Amino acid sequence: MPYRPPLVAHEYFVADPPELPVRSHGEKGLSALTAAELVASDTSGVTLKGTTSAEETLLVQVGVAGEGVIRVRLGQDADARTRSAAAISMVTPGEYAGARVDVRDGSVTVDAGSLRAEITLAPWHLRFTDAGGRTILEQDRGHTDISGRMRTLPFGRSSAGGAVAGYHESFVAPADEAFSGFGESFTPLDKRGQRPVMWNFDAFGAESQRAYKNVPFYLSSRGYGVLVDSGTPVEFDVCQSTHSCVQIVVPDDLIDYYVIAGPGPADVLGRFDLLTCAPLLPPKWAFGTWISSGFFVDTQERVMARARTIRERGIPCDVLHLDTYWQKDGHWSDLQWDADTFPDPEGMLTELDSMGFKVCLWMNPYISHLSPAFPEAAEKGYFLKKQDGEVYVADCWHGSYPECGIVDFTNPAAVEWFQGLLRRLLRQGVQVFKTDFAEGVPHDAVAFNGMAGTDLHNVYTLLFNDAVSAVTKEITGHGMVWARSSFLGGQRHSAQWGGDTYTSYPAMGSTLRGGLAHGLSGIPFWSHDAGGFTGRPTDDLYVRWTQFGALSPLLRLHGTTSREPWEFPEVEAEAVEALRLRYRLMPYIYSAAVEAARTGAPMMRALCVDYPDDPVAWQADLEYLLGRDLLVAPMTSPEGVRKVYLPAGEWVDHWTGEVLTGGRYVTVATPLDRVPLFARRGALVPVLAEPGETVGDGPFGEVTLVAYGVGESRTTVSDLDGDTTVTAVPDGDGLRVTVSGGMRIAGVELVGASVPVVVTTI
Repeated sequence: MPYRPPLVAHEYFVADPPELPVRSHGEKGLSALTAAELVASDTSGVTLKGTTSAEETLLVQVGVAGEGVIRVRLGQDADARTRSAAAISMVTPGEYAGARVDVRDGSVTVDAGSLRAEITLAPWHLRFTDAGGRTILEQDRGHTDISGRMRTLPFGRSSAGGAVAGYHESFVAPADEAFSGFGESFTPLDKRGQRPVMWNFDAFGAESQRAYKNVPFYLSSRGYGVLVDSGTPVEFDVCQSTHSCVQIVVPDDLIDYYVIAGPGPADVLGRFDLLTCAPLLPPKWAFGTWISSGFFVDTQERVMARARTIRERGIPCDVLHLDTYWQKDGHWSDLQWDADTFPDPEGMLTELDSMGFKVCLWMNPYISHLSPAFPEAAEKGYFLKKQDGEVYVADCWHGSYPECGIVDFTNPAAVEWFQGLLRRLLRQGVQVFKTDFAEGVPHDAVAFNGMAGTDLHNVYTLLFNDAVSAVTKEITGHGMVWARSSFLGGQRHSAQWGGDTYTSYPAMGSTLRGGLAHGLSGIPFWSHDAGGFTGRPTDDLYVRWTQFGALSPLLRLHGTTSREPWEFPEVEAEAVEALRLRYRLMPYIYSAAVEAARTGAPMMRALCVDYPDDPVAWQADLEYLLGRDLLVAPMTSPEGVRKVYLPAGEWVDHWTGEVLTGGRYVTVATPLDRVPLFARRGALVPVLAEPGETVGDGPFGEVTLVAYGVGESRTTVSDLDGDTTVTAVPDGDGLRVTVSGGMRIAGVELVGASVPVVVTTI
């Protein structure tokens, strides 16, 4: 269990992972696979009977699960499956027509094209190579101390107290190897020296290894990824206890993992999507500004006043989010409008729609024991239960709200009942739900389908978001949710945000780190509470965080106090200007989103996505590429000065047109009205010459191209009606631009150059 310092606040609700058992003194139980013999083989894999150091017999299966993907399983028998499979299937292995298996005396090679597994049977050893034979990953052969005891976990399993405690695997980690992923971890991007535990926490901020969203998957700077198929609290010891070794502990009924070939992170993520699912592209309007009511009592009158003020002040905005107080105070679990403060919600929603606003409502899967909905749901078995069969009523809100029942989404009747509560809201005109919480399944709970809370805890959020997404799609035509918690495969829910972060510059930095790690875990559509969540930001922090939000995949202004721009009168103009920059860049942003949905690569790209061979790119975690061509370095210093790493090549300062040589750090000082922003020299960035106050649902109309210098370039501009390809090549002392597709190009603006431009449409 993660370390918690004494004498500081923490939750008393039992939602922590159970500790792994400890063997008693003298008890044996750590076993390593020592040898194996062939049982069966075909063109895509082998089944082996393995012998362990504890004289156990286990089954090993190594097979091709797609081009460049190899699956490894170790368990008691061929029918073993992860416990989470009782609720949901998270990984679907694929096939590869070119798969080959070569069985020789004492060895086996499994060939998945760009990835191969080479197995030595006695003594047992497994290594993975690329097609050219270069080792990219291999099992650690084990570390022993002077007494002969193993100090690293071998490929095998462990028992304690006469029962299997879990399975494990260890890989050699060269001294210069970097690792990232594991979900939305707010710690430094390179996870070497850390120990991520795959257990969804109410993180109480965004500044620790406690994560709302865990993904048992990581990327390596050596050109591969590893995915563990298990919903249990898997532990990854990433060179923490032993610097030369990554150790994986899976407290499940088997270990089932996939090695995924690169060579780059984008290649790994593309194959990762084939195993899990493709990302869901949000509706176009979702890329506009979301402005929240904040965490205070709201009314229909205030909502309409807020909407009118936004339009009167010319603030770009597409979504109004209503947080907890659209319901009656103390009845936040009823999923019913407060009739006193919202007397005509349908009329309100209709009027807001006519003004160009979509509406998002806050909700969660916990039902207060004081709610009128509780007795019926309890009687019909719609809640998780204790081991004695009673409803598990838990302190899900850590003492700030009445204890709750937790909706049991393994029960189909409970799913239909819960969706019915949401369906009527969607029919009234609500467009999307913020799915809050869902990290609170106690380890000792029992589900309708018989699952224990430990095994349900992580995948519960997938069931919750699946239910909300499905009913949303049924009524609105899209399946987007705005989720706080998630797990493996959560990219199908479209949007996730970074949770309840503090309002400080360091918290903004750690929030950014979490977003980059989550993007490298297969989640391209991510956001955060611009301005910070807890407390009121200073004026300068509000602007700096709004600038960060405006250049994030999705943007929401939300917190415990107001984040409305006019509530910061001294800096309202600077904050609104950041929103206008986003809307001007919307063709570029939406094109990056379409590409992310197609490829699985994040919109907010850690530098290692595009520069995997640059060691600094795996460490530079306070900046990112938004799409392929814009480098964003949010100002994380109150002094307005920071260092920015520019990768190899030439970069153009968006504000000044200055051309800078990359492959080095530069010191950047920007006034409050500017975010450090650079473009790849030669890039073509599509923008709106006159952006409106909404993104809306239709095509963009005319688009202007911004050319950052003269050079050869190619870009794809995506819209609802298809793709348009634009190429630029130097032509004498000018630039020739060719447009192929249906988008109307109004013209070309040059930054950092003044030369003739010729535009040809074909």
